[in-house]
Amino acid sequence: MYLRPLNPLFRPCIPLPPLVLSKTTWPRFICAAGVMGSDSIRSGVAQFRIRKISGYKTELLEVNADDPTVHVFFIPGNPGVVMYYKDFVESLYEQMDGKVSITAVGHLSHSKEDWAKGRLFSLQEQIDHKIDFIREELQKLKVPMLLVGHSIGSYISLEIFKRSPAAVSYCIGLYPFLTLNLESMKQSLIKNITQSLVVSLALSSIVASLGLLPTETTQFVVSNTVGKSWTKPAVEATCSHLLKFHMMRNILFMAMTEFHELKDEPNWAFMRANQQKLAFLFGIDDHWGPLQMHGESVFVPIDQIRKQVPGITLSVEREGHTHAFCCTEAGSRWVAHLVATLIKNNLPLSTKPASDKVISYLAFVRARPQKLSFFLIGIDNHQCRPFTNEFSLCHGGSQSR
Repeated sequence: MYLRPLNPLFRPCIPLPPLVLSKTTWPRFICAAGVMGSDSIRSGVAQFRIRKISGYKTELLEVNADDPTVHVFFIPGNPGVVMYYKDFVESLYEQMDGKVSITAVGHLSHSKEDWAKGRLFSLQEQIDHKIDFIREELQKLKVPMLLVGHSIGSYISLEIFKRSPAAVSYCIGLYPFLTLNLESMKQSLIKNITQSLVVSLALSSIVASLGLLPTETTQFVVSNTVGKSWTKPAVEATCSHLLKFHMMRNILFMAMTEFHELKDEPNWAFMRANQQKLAFLFGIDDHWGPLQMHGESVFVPIDQIRKQVPGITLSVEREGHTHAFCCTEAGSRWVAHLVATLIKNNLPLSTKPASDKVISYLAFVRARPQKLSFFLIGIDNHQCRPFTNEFSLCHGGSQSR
């Protein structure tokens, strides 16, 4: 709901009386000088936080809106380091005009410190970990919760959706890893490495030895090899997290359990039953989520997904951002734009109708007609009824504009 001054000379916005409005019915005000809250939109910097979940410290990356219309619960791929997604999270917040809260939860022991004391966590344990977080922190949300997952995070999102369908309003998978690609030489190589304890230990030790070098050296090496086009946060996350023995061991162990869990086809029955709440983004050259897969018992091209789940929303990225979109600024912004578009097109993002407490506030304003002269405009529609000679109250509808 907006308050717009009739007097063009009027400039200041009037502060609300305390306790007049609840958070769920808080109106949005525009003053003649500009939009209130625009500074918070521009300053939507993702905040890093550590929280104990499932008995273990976990890394979080968050942006909290003052008056969100939706809460995005983001689940990373493998490695599950949230700092890789800093640019993506901040870009999504910006493209949602600061009306979305976002929580990205890292995987157990995919962290800078070895808080689990060497313990290894499987894919199923990572799924349980995310469900525990929802139960502990997001259970009392007053806005729709949307799941967004990247790579194996897409599979985790689907599993959460299956276990708690009533709590999820929409689910988006980015470059999803949903089933094995038996034709991929890269997947075959990674699978063989993860299944050998000796090779996994040797590789983890070699990587950890690189982490003993000075930070400036490792950042230089990463920036000039695998990360030539990467952003600064992506390079820093690689040097601070991946070059650790416990980190590599958990990456490889989780990957081993992924290959075991994903050997079957996707759960078509569940996806059909919830096809209006599902969307996937595929890349044109992504072996983790290829456009076509042929194998002994698996054939899952996009056409097959459309046939099995005709109401699902499918997109193909042809801009060349690759599976690791989050490591580049261009990739993060492009994918964030797609996610923002999906949210706006598929979720009702309007505020709730005006309550009696709003009426009370209008009465407060009406008592001062000489000082205040406003016309109230509903953000959702123009179904107005007379209020006084000076005011007209507009009740919000169910569709945002």
